[in-house]
Amino acid sequence: MNIKEMLFARYLAWRTRPALLKRHWRSKKIQPAGSTQTADRQKVSVAATQLEARLFSDVRDYFDEMHRHVSRAAAAGAQLVIFPENNSFQLLGLIPGIEKMAPGAGKENTGPTDISVSDLFRFAGPHFNRAAHFTFSTLAKNYQIIIMAGSMPHTDGSRVVNRALLYGPDGELAGTQDKVHLMPLEHGWGFSPGSEFRVFATPLGRLAMPVCMDATYFETFRILANLGAEIVMVPIANAEPYNEWLALRGIWPRVQESLVFGIKSALVGNLLGFELTGKAGIFAPLPLTPGGDGVLAEAASPDKEDFVRAVLDLEALSKLRANHPYLGDENPELLRKNFPQYRM
Repeated sequence: MNIKEMLFARYLAWRTRPALLKRHWRSKKIQPAGSTQTADRQKVSVAATQLEARLFSDVRDYFDEMHRHVSRAAAAGAQLVIFPENNSFQLLGLIPGIEKMAPGAGKENTGPTDISVSDLFRFAGPHFNRAAHFTFSTLAKNYQIIIMAGSMPHTDGSRVVNRALLYGPDGELAGTQDKVHLMPLEHGWGFSPGSEFRVFATPLGRLAMPVCMDATYFETFRILANLGAEIVMVPIANAEPYNEWLALRGIWPRVQESLVFGIKSALVGNLLGFELTGKAGIFAPLPLTPGGDGVLAEAASPDKEDFVRAVLDLEALSKLRANHPYLGDENPELLRKNFPQYRM
């Protein structure tokens, strides 16, 4: 590390220092709102954010933005709050001149081009993640709710992965999930894929959090369902114009195929040259939705801030799984023949 890099690292460390955020949140009046310790499996209240992307040059503004969404969800009675993919990208605003380095800025970009996105997050990511960890740990503990903080680039040895984070009502990090299926853009950035899916036991049921593109593939949800997942949370940040039919490659069909509840949180708007679109939503197997359409709640717009909430009945889901006629259509012998490691 040369002298400029060392000084810039110290600059980022100072701008994201925990003491700054601690003083800031102590000025807030936060009243516990959750009831996760006495959760009713027939009435699990969940909320998904549709976050409008913006750059923050001060970590206190980032804290306030996340706090605003959590407080809104908590006021509505949510016990579980879900945030979108790439939920630390807003902290790139801490880097002076970041707009000139934007990977999505196009041909007019005249800034440095020899710095990969993975190198950028190897250098700055730990500082961003420290601020994000404090933010979501503090909010989860003070509101006494469970927060899936979305996903963020993390260094893992020599690798950079896109990692989703789950915080319990005690403020502790309850679990992580690395994105397994990367977009071509992320491969170009130098990111590395994860290699396994995980399920986490919580007072609100068994939770999973595959990231964005992971929901495109049938086997993701089948693996998670076989591991016992009841609620599958999918943070997304789609860098493409919104297309309703293209969006159907994701969470809605996966929920119908695997009989789980699904929750999607979206990062939308324009950020560093990227157009981000998507609709936050809460989905269930067809028989568990009032309209019979598999949708419990969905954002109205694909490119503006929104908030969706629903109440999930895990006991009804369990009964549906036990009696659903299609689940008897599996052919275990065929599966074992082609996939020797397959487990029922």
